[in-house]
This record gives sequence, structure tokens and C-alpha cells, in this order.
Amino acid sequence: MSDLTRRDLVTLLGVTAATAACGGRPGGKSGESEHQADSTALSMKAPQFFTPHEFATVTVLADLVIPADDRSGGASEAGAPAYIDFALREVEDDVMRLALRGGLAWLDAESERRFGRTFVDAAPSQRIAILDDIAWPARTAPALANGAAFFSDLRDLVATAFWSSRIGVRDLRYQGNQALPEWAGCPDAALRKLGVSYQPERTT
Repeated sequence: MSDLTRRDLVTLLGVTAATAACGGRPGGKSGESEHQADSTALSMKAPQFFTPHEFATVTVLADLVIPADDRSGGASEAGAPAYIDFALREVEDDVMRLALRGGLAWLDAESERRFGRTFVDAAPSQRIAILDDIAWPARTAPALANGAAFFSDLRDLVATAFWSSRIGVRDLRYQGNQALPEWAGCPDAALRKLGVSYQPERTT
């Protein structure tokens, strides 16, 4: 695909997406915490918006967008599919619901056209072949433009869910929101990276 892995690329997208999540995306619900995806996944017994087949497809897609690696679990382990199901159920945007559901139907139709089976039933290499054709909208063939638009939206949702989960926050190695018994100043390594230093205290 490129020198960057799919996960590297999505990490870059996720920083923006996670920032958007702090503002309540999607649906503008307040009180969404960094642990929303985990808690939603734990409390959910069955998808409320997606059909079982759609949910299985979203789960496969989520782990293709952010697979598990030696650093952290993947998107499904972080609860991303459950979070997306929750968000689509709660969001006051029928256009968004129709777009996601229509995109999943398009994905199955495209997989059936190419390989004679749904996306979930396709071989891993067949799934990747489809995603490689729609993952970069700027170079996607015009005939696949709708698929590219769908995948971009879904990828943003997966990134938002993943990097607002416990697993995702740990993946970012975010160190905020921790009580410090004593403030010892910014670490020397960070000061050197920024090219700054503390001013010596003045004595009078």
C-alpha cells in the first residue's frame, strides 16, 4: 500500500477524530468520556442499529482499519463496532444512518460482483483488494467514488471510537489526567525536544 502502514495512516487521522470526539461527535452528546467505546461494548448485548450481518461486517472492517499489534489490541477489542452502533442509534442524522447502511450494502454488492461472496465471507486478500481500491479517495476510480466516501466515513468513526477508548488512549501513550504528588517541572527530554529551558531563578 505505501511505506506507512494502514495503522500509521489511521493513527494520524485518529488524532483529529479523537479531538472531534471531545466535542461530542457524532450526535453532539455531552459527557462522552475517553472510555465511551469500552463501556458501550461492555454494556451492549446485541447491536441496536445494525443487523447481525451488518454488525459482523463493521467488526471485520474495524479490525482491518486498526488491527491488533504488539502495542495494543485492535478496534473490535476496543469496542469500536459497539460504539459505532451506539452512535448511529443516538445520532439525530438520518442521512448519516442511510449513508453507513447504504455503504455496507454497496460493499457486499462489490464483493459479490468481484468474488461471488459477501465481504464478511470473502478471503482476507479479497477484502484487502477492495479496500485498496477505496481507501484513498483522491486516486479512487470514479466508479468507486461512493465506496470511497463510505469507507472514509467509517474509518473516521472507527478512529474516533478506538482513540477514545482505554485501549486507544494507552496506544497514544497519553500521560495526562494523572495526579502528581509533586510537580518537578517539564522533563529534560521534553525541554530539549522543544529547544527551551527554564530561566534561572533571580536572586536579589
